[in-house]
Amino acid sequence: MNRRSAARIAAPVAFLAGVTLAVVLVRAGLSDDAAVTTLVQVTTRQTTAATTGRTTTTRAEPVFTTVESGDTLDQIALDHDTSVERLLQLNPQLDPRELQVGQRVRVR
Repeated sequence: MNRRSAARIAAPVAFLAGVTLAVVLVRAGLSDDAAVTTLVQVTTRQTTAATTGRTTTTRAEPVFTTVESGDTLDQIALDHDTSVERLLQLNPQLDPRELQVGQRVRVR
C-alpha cells in the first residue's frame, strides 16, 4: 500500500474512531475514567493498525472484585454489569452458596 492509499484510509478511520469515542463518552456520562482510557487506547490501536496495514490483537486484563460482608453473586453481577452465569464461567471453582468475605471473584 502506498502513501496515497494509506492517507485515503486514515481519514475515515480517524473519523469513525472519533465518533465511537463520542458515543461511548455520552453513554458513560463522562463518569468512568477507566472505560474512557481503555476506549482511547483501543481506538488508537485500531487507527494505527488501519493506517499501517497491520492488525494487532490485545487482550483485556482480568478484573477482580473482593467479596464483602453481605455480598451475593447476584449483587456482584449487578454491580459489575454482568450476569451470574458469566461470573460462574469466569470462576469455575466458585460455589455461589459458599462466598467468603475477602474472596476474590473475577468479573471480567
